[in-house]
Order: sequence, then structure tokens, then C-alpha cells
Amino acid sequence: MYNIFKKHRRWKLICAILSLSLLTVMAGAAVAPALSLIQEYFAETDRSLVQMIVSMPALFIAGTNLFLFKPLCKRFRARTLLIFGLLLYTVFGCLAGLFSNILMILVCRALVGVGVGIIMPLSTGLLSFYFTRDKQGPLMGYSSALNMLGGVVATLIAGGLAMISWRLSFMVYLLGLISIVLCVIWMPNDKIYDNSRKATSAGSIRQYVPYILVMFVLSFTFFVYPASFALECSSSGAIPQNLIAPVMAMMDVFGFAGGLIFSKISKSIKKGARLIAPVLFIISYVFLGLAGGASGTLIGSAFVGLANGIGMPFLMTSASAKAGRNAATTVMPLISASLYLAQFATPLILSAAGHFADVSSFFIALFASLLLAAISFTIKEQ
Repeated sequence: MYNIFKKHRRWKLICAILSLSLLTVMAGAAVAPALSLIQEYFAETDRSLVQMIVSMPALFIAGTNLFLFKPLCKRFRARTLLIFGLLLYTVFGCLAGLFSNILMILVCRALVGVGVGIIMPLSTGLLSFYFTRDKQGPLMGYSSALNMLGGVVATLIAGGLAMISWRLSFMVYLLGLISIVLCVIWMPNDKIYDNSRKATSAGSIRQYVPYILVMFVLSFTFFVYPASFALECSSSGAIPQNLIAPVMAMMDVFGFAGGLIFSKISKSIKKGARLIAPVLFIISYVFLGLAGGASGTLIGSAFVGLANGIGMPFLMTSASAKAGRNAATTVMPLISASLYLAQFATPLILSAAGHFADVSSFFIALFASLLLAAISFTIKEQ
């Protein structure tokens, strides 16, 4: 990663764009370590409302991607849009901690979702807008790696702040100030929406359906892990309770590594690149669901991280290659919406599946991994 910053003449622009990837994964999960403390404070409030503090942003990210992002791109330029999204993210992310009314907290969380709904497509789409195909692969990998790293950093900071007060855990969103400064200084304010007939044709949803579907299944397969890991481990006793958080952080570290090595792996495997993530997910959930025990849990967690760290940039790079320079305003909002809809839907799907069969969530994820492998053939490797 160091080399691309050192050698590339547009390293300042790269820094500004990649800084956005540190923030997007934090939309909902950043305050998750404080959720039990928030539940204690709102003891008389419906538990589902408290849980929505984590899930609410995902729903509004998807809605923003689907219904607001393109109209905003038509009217505003890139830097203006980013600053607006980052301000929503930072201001309302922090402001939620000041309220003692659960509904006001949820309103703030919804506005954080709108902010990320603006930031997320640009965090990857601008790489396609400003850089050539040969640069996009490594940069998408770094974007994925920083996304996973952001999750580790945010969880550790929010967890530490929550030990002082659940209200302080929301201050983790002050990290958005870093991106605001970098974008103000180094981000060009270019118009990214193309009104030409060719661009309009490239924006047709039908041609991107495979990418949307694969993103949903890929994201669901991954989000089963954070949604179920603590409960599964507590039930099985595979690892002690005090090691659950470190093991989950280890998974993010392997995801970070997966993003860093994505470009080299995809170049060496070439035509089989679309199957790397599904195979890694299959291996991971075989270890988690079938092998079990401490060793199976550790190995499975590592492979979950690797699978996500490699799978996300592969899909982003393939979709960007298909859409070309207009990816930021065509395919990226669609697959971003698919990602966050999957995040929102994962606990609902797991809950519904639990009513039909008393099986481990990891077995459901294993089935999803097999489905992912099958539908990955709908993606044309670029």
C-alpha cells in the first residue's frame, strides 16, 4: 500500500478517497459495544427500538442509494456532495449521544444513514472516475482493507468510550473530521454525473442485476458471522466469553489482509477469481459449523475475514469495469444499497429460518456460501 502512495502522482487524491472507506463500515456497528449499556438506560423501552440503533442506518443508506443519490449527483458536484454527506455522518453521529429520548436517537441514526448513503457509492465510484483500469484493482483492494480496518478501530474506540459512558461512545463519529479535512484540501469539485445518451444507457438497472444479487448474497454470508458469532460461541462454549471480542477483531484483521493481497491473488488466479470468496466462505463455515471447538472457531473466523476482504473488492472492480467512468452514478449506488439491505435483513432472515428448522446460523451461512458459488458464474470476469 505504501508504494502506491509514494509513487503515484495523485497520492493526495488517493488519500482523500480511501479515507472514506475507514468510515462506511462504522455506520451502524461502531456503537454496538455500547448497546447493552444503552439497553440498561432505556430499560422501560421496547428492546427492538434499542436494537434499531445499530440497524437503522443500514435501512436509510439503502434508501438514499436507491432514491436520493442520483438526483443529488445531477445537481451537485463530487466534493460538495461528499462534504454534505460527511457533515451528516459526523454531526448526527455524535449528536445522538446527547439525547435521552430513544426516538430522537433513532432520528439521528437515520440521518447518519443518509450521510453514508451519499459517501458509500463515492468511496468506490470515484476510484473508477479518476483512475484507469490498471490502477482500480489495487485501489479497490485497499478500499476493502481500510473498510475492515475501520471496523477494528471504531469498535475499539467505541468500546473504550462506552466504559466511561454510553453517550461518549457516539463520539467515535468524530473520525469523520479526518475525511472532511482531506476532502476539503485535496478533493476536486468535479461534476460526476454524465447526461449523455451513452451514460444513460450505461445506467440501465437490468444489466447490473447479477452484481446486485451477488452483493446481497455475499453480504448476507458475511454478516451472519457478526450477527451470530457471540450467541453461537456462548451456546457451544467453543471459546470463553472474554475472548469473543478479540476473535472477532482478528477476523477484521484477516479481512484487512485480504484486501491488501486481493490484486495479486486475482492476477495470479485470473479466470477463477470469482470463486475465491465463495470457496473461502465454504471453508470458513465448515470449520465454524462442523469442526467447532477452539481451533475450528479460530480457523473459521480467519477465513471469514479473508473471504470478505477478497470478495468485496472483486465485485466492486468487476462492476466498475462494466460501468466504466460512470460507475459512481450507475452501478455503485445499486450494489451499495444491496450491501446494506443485506446487513439489515440478515438478523430477520436468520430469525425466520429459525422458526422452520433448529439449526446453527453457521449452517445457514454454509448454504448461502454454496449459493454464492453458484450465482458467481453470472458475473463476467473483467
